[in-house]
Amino acid sequence: MAAERRRRAGGGLSGLLLRVREEGKDSIPEHPYLYETDVEISLVGGSCKSPVEKFWNGSSAMYILQKATHNEESDSMEESRTDDAVFASEVLPKESPGALPLSIGRAKQLISLYTMVQNPNMTCLGMSDLDVLPPLWARCDGSDPQHTCWIGAEPLKAGSKVTGLNIYMVSCDGPTADKTRFPKLEELKMEHKIRHHSSVVTTKGFAQYELIAAAAIEDTFAESGSNIYVDITWNGVEKILETPPVISAATLNIALESGDPRSPVFPLYRELQVLLALAEGLKTGVTEWPEPSESESALKLVQEFLTDLKKKLDGDYVFENKNETEQIKCDTAAVDSCIKSIFGERGDLDFTEQLWCKMKSVISYQELIDCFTLVLKSLERGEIQPWIHQGSSSFLSQLIQQSYHGKMEDVSLSDITPIQMLLEVGLEKMKKDYVSFFIGQELATVTYLDYFISTSVDLQEQVHRVQKLHHMLEIMVSCTGLLQFRHENLFPLTQICMKYYKENPLNEKHVFQLPIRPALVKKFYQNDNPEVWKVEISSGHGQKEVKTTWQVSTNAPVEHGTSNNSGFLSDSTVNGSSEERLYFITMTQCSQVQFT
Repeated sequence: MAAERRRRAGGGLSGLLLRVREEGKDSIPEHPYLYETDVEISLVGGSCKSPVEKFWNGSSAMYILQKATHNEESDSMEESRTDDAVFASEVLPKESPGALPLSIGRAKQLISLYTMVQNPNMTCLGMSDLDVLPPLWARCDGSDPQHTCWIGAEPLKAGSKVTGLNIYMVSCDGPTADKTRFPKLEELKMEHKIRHHSSVVTTKGFAQYELIAAAAIEDTFAESGSNIYVDITWNGVEKILETPPVISAATLNIALESGDPRSPVFPLYRELQVLLALAEGLKTGVTEWPEPSESESALKLVQEFLTDLKKKLDGDYVFENKNETEQIKCDTAAVDSCIKSIFGERGDLDFTEQLWCKMKSVISYQELIDCFTLVLKSLERGEIQPWIHQGSSSFLSQLIQQSYHGKMEDVSLSDITPIQMLLEVGLEKMKKDYVSFFIGQELATVTYLDYFISTSVDLQEQVHRVQKLHHMLEIMVSCTGLLQFRHENLFPLTQICMKYYKENPLNEKHVFQLPIRPALVKKFYQNDNPEVWKVEISSGHGQKEVKTTWQVSTNAPVEHGTSNNSGFLSDSTVNGSSEERLYFITMTQCSQVQFT
């Protein structure tokens, strides 16, 4: 009877797992599925964030099992309950109060059934040789002495046939600042050798350090969504929490949000916000005018600008003569000392660009019309003969070129016309700002920048691409100012960013990765505590390889376990000075089940 009940339970589970997999082939299902009356099954993969990524690096789709959210009774399961089990497969509502773990007993029971389902020798279940299921992970409540928080099973395959399973037990403890609770490396190695009957083991280390906190002055990015950190790996670990050796492999990870008021290019960011407001107004018919950056009104600034030009006008005057040209206060003049050398004022602002610097402070549609009215009247009367860049294609530039010949077309400053005119002028000016930086610093060629400054797409797309340019600029400036990067590091980072943005929309949460030498950033982390430190002990080769992983992390590795106080500092000190962080301790142990 017990064997029959077990086969029925296995058959019900295998049927549901197959259904979930089939329905998730094209897209990951949004809703979990109910197994029996107490277990939710979800398929995770693709762009979905893996809940086990902090301690398992498998990249394929996987099943996640947890306690059903509607079941508030104790889920300790007895084998006898499968007598009258209903193998339900209805889809649960999308709303969920959060991840709820299963009891250790129930999780082990499900892993046992999954093992039976994957065993090709169990022909009575009707599983064919081709029914290789994704790995399965079950959330656990940590109620056992080891505080087990996950149990996982991963198929071992030879071609299309399952030959066995890796079974993972993940335990979590903490947070703690008491390093006497940390084992010695030799103890971990010996435990692995005894468990797996191996005489030789290898070790691999991993450490992650946050660099912004170490490099930033006055926590420049502390409250933003920005993060710069480095992942370091090395072979031959000698002790727990050792600082990575110089010969390690390192990857810089950069996720940067634009718009920090303390950024040296924040004034340029504010210019960009004006562009975005104009683009939105062009699209929707409603313009939300940003707060002006100048104390004087845009209309007054334009009046003074035109008056000055009229006074200076003579037959031979051209704007290229910098001794006679008004020095325009460029928005990028606010850059701090570490950036001024690479992102200073452009000295070649033409008439339309200088006009943009005045008119970007407009606060209403009427003021916008008034400003352009003054400009067009001055052009029609021949009171000014402004110089513009060759190749400038904005509507205002075309009118200026017409004015050279004493005849301009009539312009009706109504509807969206003035908004589009200012948007075109701003786009041309800002494109030149970014091009000046990337070419001036030899980070890109005009050809490589062509995608970002192309006028062959509509204005909305042009604005979107300028946003990408600004995000890349913020990244370069931050790496220069905070990490003191030189051209040899900025150039490959620029290529990585541009390649991504030629293929993807703007995404300021994207993590850009750059392989670097650890020595480049060592001064920022050598005296700092890591966010994550991990040692991987392994033995065997190929499918016979087994691993034991021990790690500490400042953030809880699981969301359904102990997750309070993550990342806080304890009151204890090291040598009476530097603060010590609270760490969660995670241990992942692997064992194998062979079917052949």
